[in-house]
This record gives sequence, structure tokens and C-alpha cells, in this order.
Amino acid sequence: MEALAERLSHLDPQAGGVVRVVMFYDTLMRRRVDLSALARASAGLAECVAGIRLHGTGRTIRVAPDGRQTSAPPSPASTTVPITLDEEEIGTVWLERPAPPVPLDEVLLERLAIAAAAVVERYGPARTTMADPALVELVISSGSDDASRARALRLLGFAPDLPVHVVAVRSHLPLDRIGGLICPARPVKAAPLAEVGVILATTVDPAPLPADVRAGIGAAESPERSWQQARTALRFTTPRRPVVHHDSLGALALLAETPRDALRENTHVAAIARIAGNLEQLETLDAYCATGSQRRAADLLHLHHSSVARRLEQIGKDLGIDLVQPAGLMRATLALTAWRLLDD
Repeated sequence: MEALAERLSHLDPQAGGVVRVVMFYDTLMRRRVDLSALARASAGLAECVAGIRLHGTGRTIRVAPDGRQTSAPPSPASTTVPITLDEEEIGTVWLERPAPPVPLDEVLLERLAIAAAAVVERYGPARTTMADPALVELVISSGSDDASRARALRLLGFAPDLPVHVVAVRSHLPLDRIGGLICPARPVKAAPLAEVGVILATTVDPAPLPADVRAGIGAAESPERSWQQARTALRFTTPRRPVVHHDSLGALALLAETPRDALRENTHVAAIARIAGNLEQLETLDAYCATGSQRRAADLLHLHHSSVARRLEQIGKDLGIDLVQPAGLMRATLALTAWRLLDD
């Protein structure tokens, strides 16, 4: 490589410089230096302040050309390059050159970003949200033993004393974005398994989630149990109730354990299936079951309460249920919920 750099320098001084920069960082990576050493070496090479920032931890390193960390107010970055790991931006590297950038600044920062990503991956868990699906599956599988599960959690960056919730997600949004929304302070990890996204998080706040994200949230008991709960809760989500905590289901969760054939053959569930093609009836019944009141259902549907009353009278006849009575409302709610469980 040194001979190549020498030959290139005669043909194209910049090409020779590029090779020398690449060799410089290859040497640093072979020596397995840490982030501080990377920043010091980069500042010395660039002869200006060099900086490294990791988004996940908020850690920022700024080093002057003399090798000491600088506490002076940062100057505007003359050149900036993102640090990426597993196709996710995990940080930034930059130079604070008072003069215009020099031709090799971009190459220097690109190699610095690659080296910084390697350091993050090597020294401790990756700070990315996306994780190895095999590790996540090992955490949530009922077939994993305690030692294997603990090791997988450690490799994913979860401390032994931290609670872990499992969230089952269906969404068109990237999983890393959803993970960042529900647990912005981290640690949080995500991976796709089959047709469901799996998120492991120490805390879960679903409030920032967009309305079209369906999420089932398990309790922080054991990860394998939390995963079962999260999958069950996901089955109970609806457009009107896109996020469901398993704890909020209570005895309703038992419906998820009922064989599908038994649900399908139930008289009232079969009646719901027959009216399901009538969107107007289905939305009216859903609003009524959700609110328990004709007037509140009317407000939800933006209709006059007398219109809702007429619809419910016809729906009651079709179902063979007196929806005005509390017992009838309960039966209709159970039947509607059971019908939804048939369509995962």
C-alpha cells in the first residue's frame, strides 16, 4: 500500500493522499483504539478540531489538534458525515476547520465514521435500535433456557436488573422509528419476526405513536410471557383502539384461547359475520359497543341519536339480541370481539 501511495502521488497527488488517509485509519482500527483515540488522531491529521457524537448516548467528543479535549464553544462544522451501523444513523463526525474544507476532508471523515461505527460495535452493544432477529427470538422464545436468554439480553444491551416489555407491532413505519417513539430514552431493540415486528423496551409510552400503528403491549414479567401477552393484545386492536395493553383486557383475554372453530360456530359470532359486509351497520355496532350509549355513539359517528337508535334496532333484529338491555350489549360486545379475533 505504501508503494502504491508513492506511485499514485507522482500521477495524482490527491489520489496518493486518499490512499494514505485510508492506510492511516486502517492502522488505527487494527490497533483497536477507542473513540477518544480516534478523535485525537483525526484532529492531529486534519490539524483542526475533530468531533464525534453518538445519538443514542448523547456522548460528544471534541478534540483540538494538540490532542486535548476542547471545552471552547464549538465552531460551525466545516464538513460533517453521519456514522451508520446496520443501515441506521447512530451518530455524526465532523471537522471544525476555520478555513474552507481541504480536498481530503471528506475522505478523512468518511474513514473516521467507518472506524467509529466499528468501535461502537466492538466495545459494548450496538447503539442502534434494529437488532439481530436471532437474538430477539432467543429472548422471547419459550424454548430458551434462562442462561441463553440472559446472555441474549446482555448482548442486546439490557442490564440484568432492567424490566423488559415486549411489544408486538403491525405498521408500515420502520421498526426503528416506532422503537424510538415509544422508548426515546432507550434501551430499546427491534426486529421483524414473520409478519410481526417485535420491540423490546425497558419502558413503553404509546402516546406518540401515529394512529395507524397497531401495537399489543405485554407486561414486564418474563420476556417469553410478555411476548405471548403482546401477541394476544395485538389481536384485540382495532382502528378505534390501535394500541392495547394486555393488562387492560382482563377476562376478555380468555377469548383468544378459544378454538377458532368454536368462535366461528357461535350463533352471535356467525350473525356478526353476516352483517360485516354492511359497513354502516358494523361501524354503528362498534361505536355503540365502545361507548355503551346511543347518544355517545351518535357523537362518535356524527349522527343524530335517533338515526343511531333506528340502526341499532335493525342490528338487534339481525343479531337476535336486544341491544337496549345491558345483558344484550355485553353479548354483542363479546360477539363482535370474538369475530375480530377470527381475522388476525
